[in-house]
Order: sequence, then C-alpha cells, then structure tokens
Amino acid sequence: MDTVTVRKAPGHWPWIAPLLVLATAYGVIPFIGTSYLFEAILTPFLALSLAGLGLNILTGYAGQLSLGSAAFLAVGAFGAFNFNLRVQGLPLIVSIVLAGISAALIGIVFGLPSLRLKGFYLAISTLAAQFFVQWALTKFGWFSNNSPSGVIDAPPLTIFGISFEGAVGRYLFALTIVTIFTLFAWRFVNTRTGHHFIAVRDNELAAKVIGIPVLRTKLLAFAISSFIIGVAGVLWAFAYLRTVETGGFNLDRSFQIVFIIIIGGLATIRGSFFGAALIVIFPLILSRLGQLFLGDIFNSGVLEMSQRIVLGALIILFLIVEPNGLVSLWDRLRKKPLRLSRIKTIN
Repeated sequence: MDTVTVRKAPGHWPWIAPLLVLATAYGVIPFIGTSYLFEAILTPFLALSLAGLGLNILTGYAGQLSLGSAAFLAVGAFGAFNFNLRVQGLPLIVSIVLAGISAALIGIVFGLPSLRLKGFYLAISTLAAQFFVQWALTKFGWFSNNSPSGVIDAPPLTIFGISFEGAVGRYLFALTIVTIFTLFAWRFVNTRTGHHFIAVRDNELAAKVIGIPVLRTKLLAFAISSFIIGVAGVLWAFAYLRTVETGGFNLDRSFQIVFIIIIGGLATIRGSFFGAALIVIFPLILSRLGQLFLGDIFNSGVLEMSQRIVLGALIILFLIVEPNGLVSLWDRLRKKPLRLSRIKTIN
C-alpha cells in the first residue's frame, strides 16, 4: 500500500481571482449598485486602499515607519486643485500626475531623517510633515483660493473628454486609477529595486555590505510611497468628498492608514485592500448593531467612541493572534479545503 501525494499544478490560477474581481467591478457592480453603495462604501474604500498601498510600500516593503500619510494626501489633493485652477487648459490627468510628483518631493524632504533615524524615532519625526503641511494649508489662503471657509469644490472629473460625474462615474474613475497603481505596485515590488527595499527592511547593514545603496533606496521608498498616497488624496477629495479641505486630512486619517496596513497585512498588496475594507465597513456594521440594540442612545458621539475602542482592541488582537493580518488569515481559510489529497493505491 503506497500513499501518493497529488499536487495541483499552479498554472495561471493566481490571475483568475483578480480578473474575476475586475470583471465584477467593471461589468456588474455599476449596473446593480445603489448610490449609497458607491458614495459611502466603494469610493472611500478605493481611495483608502490606494493610500494603504502607498504606505505599505514604504513600511511593509522598505521598513520605514511613517505617521504623516495624511499630509501627503493633502498635498496631492490641494496640488491637483491648484494645478487645475491656475494652469489654463491643463488636462486633469496631468494635474493629478503633477500633484503626485509634488507629494513625492515633500515625501523626500521629510524622508531625509530616515538617513539617521530608525523605527519609533523615525515615525515621530514624520509627524512633522503632518503638522507642517496642515499648518501651511491653513495659514496661507492661496492654497484654498482664498476661500473664507477653507473649503473649496473639487473640479469636474473629465479625462480625455470622458466625464466621470455622478456616483457611478466617480466610482469608475477611482477604480481605474486604483487598478493602474495596483498593477504598478505589484510589478515594482518584484523588480530588483523592490528586492532592495526588502533587503534594507530585513537587515540594513547586510544590504549595505552587498552593495545596495541604502540611502538612495530609503529616499526612493519615500518618493514612491508619497506619490501614490498623493494620488490617493486626489481620489479622496475629488471622487469621495467632492471638496478640498484640510479637515479631511487630519492626524486621525494618518493613523487610519496605519491601521489599514496593520490589520490587512504588511508587505502584501492584498493587505491594503483587506484592511481598507474592514476600516470602511466596520463603522457601518457597528452603527447598525448599535441602533438595533441601544436605539436612540447610540448617537454619533457614542458611535465614534465605540469605534475607537473596538478598533483599538481589534488591532491589539491582530498583533497578538495574527500579526500578518487579514491576508494571512484569509490564505489559511482558503487553503483548508484545498489540502493535499492522499490517494491510496494497491500495488
């Protein structure tokens, strides 16, 4: 009696799930989704996923901690608005790219401490970006076109003559941008430079010994991360909020993006989407449960406080039980029914 282990050939199966998701996102959801689904769930989910993806490249892959992600979101949003406003005839897509470049330059400036600082000290130093950018955008009215309230309407979403207006249009706009950058990130982390990021994260001294330019790699990580987060800021302001205001990019937003990559999983593309999904859907579920069991007592203040408490408990739980995040948990659950089958044959 012999036991023969049969393994399924990998083939191209890893591509099937993403293709099915994209086919559903483009070909099904726009026709069956409601305005609430697009405006309250899918569009913020896409914007936060892209922001989480940018931070994951910096923290998950390159090992550089940052608590100033909302600052780069703000630079992207205000940059795209001002480029679009002040340069007549400039296509919106060019404004978005220039906004991303502006965020990348700011990211390099505030990434300079990474050349000397590490870990917790670097994370604290990146808070300077958060406070400085928020102060500058509030202090100088030029950035908000001298609006008395500091709140300005986002420009129409029109690219190559195609207008992305309405809930479905904004969703498709965000979906397309996120898809492009996700493909870029997936390709990038599998390049030689992406491997340099991982080497610097795992052992900076060893990376330097084998000839990896550590300082340049760190600054490049800040640049690429900030560029992606800056574009995410455009989506957050233009597609979701439909206004450009500093209040949408406060310190809480920075921590929210950090929570996304911790809960979703560090150093994984999928982790940004898993984490963003939980962050977006969790308050909605909590609100429904609160209204169901507590009624009118469960107001917005109680909801916000409950959300902070439960979310904090979830993060601690994940760090203890599943430090690799939801992605690792999902992979284990998915592989359970796909365990190797053992076939007994008789000689």
